[in-house]
Amino acid sequence: MHTHILPEKLPNFAEKFGYGDFIHLVHHKPGFARMMKGEKFFREIEANCWDPDLRIAEYEQHGTDAQVVCTVPVMFSYWAKPADCLELSRFLNDHIAGLAADYPKRYLGLGTIPMQDARLAIKELQRCKEIGLLGVQIGSNINDKNLSEPEFFPIFEACQELGMAVFVHPWNMMGFHSMEKYWLPWLVGMPAETSRAICSMIFSGVFERLPGLRVNFAHAGGAFLPTLGRVEHGYRCRPDLVAIDNDKPPSHYLGKFWVDCITHDIKMLKFILDLVGPNRVTLGSDYPFPLGDLTIGKFIEESDLPAKQIQAIFRDNTLAWLGLAE
Repeated sequence: MHTHILPEKLPNFAEKFGYGDFIHLVHHKPGFARMMKGEKFFREIEANCWDPDLRIAEYEQHGTDAQVVCTVPVMFSYWAKPADCLELSRFLNDHIAGLAADYPKRYLGLGTIPMQDARLAIKELQRCKEIGLLGVQIGSNINDKNLSEPEFFPIFEACQELGMAVFVHPWNMMGFHSMEKYWLPWLVGMPAETSRAICSMIFSGVFERLPGLRVNFAHAGGAFLPTLGRVEHGYRCRPDLVAIDNDKPPSHYLGKFWVDCITHDIKMLKFILDLVGPNRVTLGSDYPFPLGDLTIGKFIEESDLPAKQIQAIFRDNTLAWLGLAE
């Protein structure tokens, strides 16, 4: 339920719009492309980032039949003019919806929406549902604004009303430029970003006010669950700072949202299963990127977890999150 995909060919949106570091692709050799952020090299990707048949073949090697696909977070482009971000979002969403339509037993899609403008975001959210997408992927912050900001609540409210799942993925990591060495934004910043998102949604009362909202957080919830004791203690010792918008403790919301299983460590996964419950952990891979679980749950298959629990992680819990459970 956590994989990333791009169209093989991207328009040069920076040229079209006349500004910005929009991502474009340079196919410099067969089977490879450079993601360029404006004129700056961002990342090299391989054909499995865009070729649907190659992806299916690679997944089948690990006994996996279907993939939930969403864009690469750098494509969010929340910094752009809202109308331009909407146009980019529509292009990406049409690609993913087309993929799901062409391969209905292999691909399920999540869209992206211009979160910096609630009106346009809701408009595209509605269209996402119309074209067959099952939810949306959003960033852990929106131009450094936390997900607790009132301007985002109508979007979450619309997701609940439309029955659209939400996948929160870290991006635009806090402190990025002060810790670029050693890949720390990805190793330290991303887990912190996801905890930032969860805390923001809990403390602002999003989950309390929208009990039907189905939210899944990437990378096993990042740093939130391993530091829940500290977060809970902070809530209790300084309610004047923490409990100002919602008087329920953070632990009250365990089991009310989903997390993926990308821990790379069975001991940590068992800890997380114990906290959020066996029905709230889904099979994530972050495919096709190297920091992900590119053996697609092999460490879970080789564990001593009960077969019923493994099936729940590998299939049933994702269907429930997407609203597809029988």
